[in-house]
Amino acid sequence: MPKSFDKGDKVAWDTSQGETKGKVVRKQTSRTSIKGHTVAASTDDPQYIVESEKSGKRAAHKPDELRKAK
Repeated sequence: MPKSFDKGDKVAWDTSQGETKGKVVRKQTSRTSIKGHTVAASTDDPQYIVESEKSGKRAAHKPDELRKAK
């Protein structure tokens, strides 16, 4: 069963600098662009737009890259 998150959920993900925490802004189910990068999301392959609590920057992540955070 694929992971599912709701808007406002606190999540964590790994980066080259270590673990980053933030919150889910929205579930993306269509192609979009963030900071000049294309996000190839679809209804069959959704991604989540997350906002870092430290930097405030937004990024798209596949559900398997995210985990619930406290």
